[in-house]
Amino acid sequence: MIRHFKSLFTITALCNLLHSSDLSLDEIILKTNEEFEKVSDFQAKMTVSLDVPGLRMPKKEYRAYYKKPNKFKATTKGFGVLPNTGLFTSPKDNFDNLKNMTINQNQTKTGNNQIMISGTLITDSLKAKFPNEYAKLSFNPIVDVVVDTTKWLINSVTSRIDTLKLFQINNHYELYENKYYLPSISKVEYFIKDMKLANWLKDDIPSMIGANQQFAKGQDIVKGLITVKYSDYLINKNLPDYIFKKKRID
Repeated sequence: MIRHFKSLFTITALCNLLHSSDLSLDEIILKTNEEFEKVSDFQAKMTVSLDVPGLRMPKKEYRAYYKKPNKFKATTKGFGVLPNTGLFTSPKDNFDNLKNMTINQNQTKTGNNQIMISGTLITDSLKAKFPNEYAKLSFNPIVDVVVDTTKWLINSVTSRIDTLKLFQINNHYELYENKYYLPSISKVEYFIKDMKLANWLKDDIPSMIGANQQFAKGQDIVKGLITVKYSDYLINKNLPDYIFKKKRID
């Protein structure tokens, strides 16, 4: 019986892999975007903890609000820091920031039932302010996006220059109301080893939501971790637009 179950599992996994390998890049993006679009709006509690050298901040709770296509707001008491991870941006919009995309089905890199899409970041398409030093460097970061081909979710996003990682986002999901997959935990790791990149991240942190922190002089970021936990979801309750215009929500 156990042998039969293992054989059935192997056949199912193989069928999933063969099915996903038949899909084009556009079809993979479409399926991932369709899963994302099932949620029209939500509100949730977000708990953010930071382990970033030079940036001291206690664990912080937010109330987050999202409404498609691109409305997002987070409120908290006092000030806080939220990473700009692209979690509340559609997969299509995120993939539109890449060029020269290819599909990598090497399972030693992705694991079973996953596909990696790699592309070159179009820096002009981002709102992020890149440092002037990048004009002097050959700054063509590659972005690797790992997609779960059974649930059509983005499991991880890694930005790198050649083999040097700049940052990596790992997402873990839970099924809500038996039909909506939404993140339960997101971890954002920064791998900063170059002085110019460290200075860029320092400049970028104050631009994050509500940030008002200063780094200690002479202290450079080598590696940092931002963990975001989500709970208490309210999904598809038809959030009114005025929520995203008010400065504070009680």
